[in-house]
Amino acid sequence: MSNATTISAPAGVPFIEITREFDAPVEAVYRAHAEPDLVKQWLGPRGYEMTIDRFDLSSGGGYAYTHVNGAEEYRFRGVFHTARENELIIQTFEYEGFPDTVSIESMTFEALEGGRTRLTGRSVYPTQEARDGMVESGMESGVNDGYERLDELLAG
Repeated sequence: MSNATTISAPAGVPFIEITREFDAPVEAVYRAHAEPDLVKQWLGPRGYEMTIDRFDLSSGGGYAYTHVNGAEEYRFRGVFHTARENELIIQTFEYEGFPDTVSIESMTFEALEGGRTRLTGRSVYPTQEARDGMVESGMESGVNDGYERLDELLAG
């Protein structure tokens, strides 16, 4: 069963908060964010193929990947500033289609009763316009698809 995703983008402030609970322990949810072979199985919209050029989830590490949908390619990259296993990831995020717009993101992994996990992500953008552009880009659909795919991975 898929849990609801809550996406909050308050008016007048350049941030987005995403909260989602998973029916799996923190260790499994974190591992799905940490291991490239797992990340490519769930991150992003259904129907897109993901290739990972670089992925080092460690403090000071970084990532670069591409989502491919037919002839369209979407490239992303960033730096992991903090990686505390099963607790916290702080990273930058940049979509190369919007150069010079980098957000700072944090993801906290919270253990819940019954071996469940609450994942809370917060993204801060350099401007209100950049934040609004992300919201209008179809982000919600991609986030929901990705988390449904993560549910399927965790259940398998």
